[in-house]
Amino acid sequence: MTAAVGRKGGARLHTTHRKLLEPVIRPRQTADVDGILVPAVRSAAGLRPAMRIAEELECPLIILCSQHAEPAAIRFEAAARTIEVYPVPSPEVDRTQKLETRSMLEGGPFERTEDTSGKRNFGLALAWLAGWERVLFLDDDIDIADTAGLRGAAGLLGDFPVVGLDNAGFFDNSVVCHANRDTGGGQETFIGAGAMLIRGERARSFFPHIYNEDWFFLLDDDRLTRCAVHGEFKQAGFNPYADPVRAASQEFGDCLAEGLFALLDDGKSLAHADTEFWAAFLEYRDAFIGKARWRLDQATWLHPMRRMQIARSLEAARASLEQITPEFCVTYLDAWRRDSRQWRGWIEGLPRGLSVEKALEHLGA
Repeated sequence: MTAAVGRKGGARLHTTHRKLLEPVIRPRQTADVDGILVPAVRSAAGLRPAMRIAEELECPLIILCSQHAEPAAIRFEAAARTIEVYPVPSPEVDRTQKLETRSMLEGGPFERTEDTSGKRNFGLALAWLAGWERVLFLDDDIDIADTAGLRGAAGLLGDFPVVGLDNAGFFDNSVVCHANRDTGGGQETFIGAGAMLIRGERARSFFPHIYNEDWFFLLDDDRLTRCAVHGEFKQAGFNPYADPVRAASQEFGDCLAEGLFALLDDGKSLAHADTEFWAAFLEYRDAFIGKARWRLDQATWLHPMRRMQIARSLEAARASLEQITPEFCVTYLDAWRRDSRQWRGWIEGLPRGLSVEKALEHLGA
């Protein structure tokens, strides 16, 4: 299903971006995975699927730890396995290139407190330093039963910079898109860094400190890099409406990413994302949330408590949306382009071919 409005600048919002991907049913060859990067907040027991995957792929496992992910407990959990596991505590300050897109949101209404993007950027730098050519990003709530299929996906990296897996478990979207689906709207998912293989040279791109950071990672200037889809993963379920702050904190990143990918869906370049486009898109986004809110009142199949949680989340998202201006969207994207050049220059200045231990040492871990 695709929703659209054309009142100003042809603004459109799409509930699927699947046509931007290239499904591959049968890879021509397989390849080994050089290493797995997991940004973790869950306990050591929750990381067992990642450990099993690393064991079956016979590759190092880097676990970037914060919150409940405790390095000592992870080492204990991994002790009986035949894997190289490196639990790395998340630093107070990023050990990678400082980014304008992060500092410009600090202390403002769109600031994000999560450390996922910083962990992923650290992982990119580590993979570059170690000279890894085929890297698996994996979230700590993901399981992949078919590791042979992962080798097939890794084999596709000769033709594609990125290979994502399809989600066969709990469908994860932004809170607003969850609400769209749960109230009866059509809604699909896209590939993401929760289960994604990348070619080593892709480390020249980066994850901005914003919601949907992995969608930005897939962009090359004004277009999407070639992305294949092969294999499946399962994500653990959770309640996206438990805290309305989640919806509020996602809104800026979700608006930007959905707007940019809508342009790509329509065969346009990101250069079309000017203030006129954003004025129309933000107006449509407000209508999109409003329609989900209207449908919620008719959604008698939902438990009353669930309906109340969804309503609060939609209200929080709308309050955040009201603070987004077309001018700030353009300003942020200009900063993102500058950061992209800065990050590429920083990464290319790092040495390559180090051991994992030396790479960690180089990054001050």
